[in-house]
Amino acid sequence: MTTYYYVLASQKFLLEEEPFAEVLKERTRYYGEHNKEIDFWLVKEPAFLDAPELAAVKAKCPQPAAAVITTDASFMTWLKLRLEFVLTGEFTAPSEAIADPLASLAPTA
Repeated sequence: MTTYYYVLASQKFLLEEEPFAEVLKERTRYYGEHNKEIDFWLVKEPAFLDAPELAAVKAKCPQPAAAVITTDASFMTWLKLRLEFVLTGEFTAPSEAIADPLASLAPTA
């Protein structure tokens, strides 16, 4: 199993009110300069929030939610320092409750 770290907020807050695009561009550039493979993903309406052990986290976050998920704990610390009013945490997957850590419940076109 792998440990995944997340930053969670409402989609409106994360994608419209925060300078999120700039933050991701900065981090993508940094990864490119250091020949590091991208290990973070933006997931709208993350399915991991439906795991019973994350019910309290889901209850705290306005819906619909969005999450940045990564396997890099230091990236999560870096991201938390740049974004305000977000929830952070971690989970392990795959598990019985979280089969796909990057799954989304958002409708597809």
